Amino acid sequence: MSSFNIGEELRKLPQKPGVYIMKSAAENIIYIGKAVNLRSRVRQYFQPSSQMTSLKLKNLSPNIASFEYIVTDSELEALILENNLIKKHRPKYNVLLKDDKSYAYLKLTLSEPYPRLIVARQHKKSRDKYFGPFISSQKRHDILEIVHKIWPLRRCTKKLSYDAGASKAERPCLNYHIGQCRAPCNGLISPVDYDRMIHEVLAFLNGKSSGIVKRLEAEMAQCAADMEFEKAAELRDKIGAIRYMDDEQKLDATGADNQDIIAFAKSGDTALVQIFFIRSGKMTGREQLMMTGAGDQDDSDILTGFIKQFYSETTFIPKELVVPCEPLDRDIITTWLSHLRDNPVAITVPKKGEKLGLCELAAKNAQLTLEQFGEHMERERARTTSAVDELREALDLPGGVERIEAYDISNTSGVLAVGSMIVFENGKPKTSDYRKFRIKYGDGQSDFESLREVIARRFLRYKQEREDAGENGAKFLKLPQLILMDGGAAQVAAAEEILNSLGIDIPVAGMVKDGRHRTRALLYGGREVELPAKSEGFKLLTRIQDEVHRFVVEYHRRLREREMVRSQLDEIKGIGPKRRQALMQHFKDIDKIRFAGVEELAKAPGMTEAAANAVYEFFKTE
Repeated sequence: MSSFNIGEELRKLPQKPGVYIMKSAAENIIYIGKAVNLRSRVRQYFQPSSQMTSLKLKNLSPNIASFEYIVTDSELEALILENNLIKKHRPKYNVLLKDDKSYAYLKLTLSEPYPRLIVARQHKKSRDKYFGPFISSQKRHDILEIVHKIWPLRRCTKKLSYDAGASKAERPCLNYHIGQCRAPCNGLISPVDYDRMIHEVLAFLNGKSSGIVKRLEAEMAQCAADMEFEKAAELRDKIGAIRYMDDEQKLDATGADNQDIIAFAKSGDTALVQIFFIRSGKMTGREQLMMTGAGDQDDSDILTGFIKQFYSETTFIPKELVVPCEPLDRDIITTWLSHLRDNPVAITVPKKGEKLGLCELAAKNAQLTLEQFGEHMERERARTTSAVDELREALDLPGGVERIEAYDISNTSGVLAVGSMIVFENGKPKTSDYRKFRIKYGDGQSDFESLREVIARRFLRYKQEREDAGENGAKFLKLPQLILMDGGAAQVAAAEEILNSLGIDIPVAGMVKDGRHRTRALLYGGREVELPAKSEGFKLLTRIQDEVHRFVVEYHRRLREREMVRSQLDEIKGIGPKRRQALMQHFKDIDKIRFAGVEELAKAPGMTEAAANAVYEFFKTE
């Protein structure tokens, strides 16, 4: 943070709960944390090293070049947001949180006859009803137990139908004999009576529990009067857990909608727009954009200009935009966005409720960010602009270089060859446009041939989408003004050959490394172009080369791990190709198979209890 005064910026930090995001000099996110008091917590990272008691703090602090923060309404919201952002960005110094643990939901399986209430780690779009997520596993357990004690829902995983008990062939399980199940498997409860229980459970889990609480309080008072103090204490605990359900988690709603929450703040001729991204009901991140020339514009003009410019370029348009004021030409803009999305898009100006709260929260963050980082952000924008200009001038390119694409290849002795494409726009990475390629043709041993395939597939897709979308160009893929290949003359020639065959004219340069595998120069037009090592252009080139290498190596590593687990699965008795594929499709992630319990494994399609036990015991032994 050498570009601005640390002490001054720390004094500007609000004494409010929120999430702070630490960045390195290369603008990589290196740590994400939460705080009850942002000012107090962030100050700890900039105190003298002699006063630091934590080794993590001593290692992290020298690497912090800048920081951002998001204000929340409570520590609970900060915790949930911190978890979502860490899973998204996986910062280097959040090593202790780099696992697949996520906050769990309670799921009422309405897609089944005789629904169950179970714990679920993933929120999927289905007829099932989700509640949560729950930060406290103890509270989640308490609520689950209360439901099972008040409403004796079935707990087994048997596949039942509504005539399951017609023959009464099933023997009721132990839960029936201890009063915690009504044995629908044996026909001892009618579908109508079971459905009545489900409606009561839904009301309870939706927070409409005042009638239930009154009934339990009356029972507790009666138990106390009858000197049944243990039962009264049990009822008291049930009431406490029920009231916990009233805690709303504003930033992690249980709905499955995709929304963008948009707000902005103005200062002089500048407006800072803040977007909160809600994906599948979770706040997964945010973006901040500066707009100039806002001094003479009213709020509707600023909002309209932003929507038009931002959503004409973005790769994803959500179902709903939540905005602070009415945009100009609202109906036309809504029609335009719906056309881009191929599905209806709504623009909402909330007057009350949770959406208004989120919009106000975004506006608050925009104002605080503008007050604290406005000048810094403008300097950063100027720095990245100058870096792109230096690259353009060094290569003597005639036009602007707004978008740069870089490509790299990775393989292990020709096995599992993969390619990657990363995108930098206006000097900054645009991760939403990154692409991965599994090499399909050839033996994968020739980087030259692999790069030819990657370039061909990328630009053939562009041409196809251009034909499908009409004269306005591709919907998701734009043409870059510069292509960078991780390599030398052969790699550049491979890209140029494919582009020429497709009739696409884009400058191509190679990123040359020295003997220690560090960025050295650009190869362009048959000559090496060197930039001063301390120039912004050289630093940008280094960031691009490091990023494309990181991205392709990370993808290659994941594929190797997946193939390793697949080969291990083949060694397990009872696991053939179909069950192996079912496990991979069900769990998605390799480690989830390795660490899953027997019950979780048995939920995969086609898995028997014996097969699940075999997989569990194999990895347990491993």
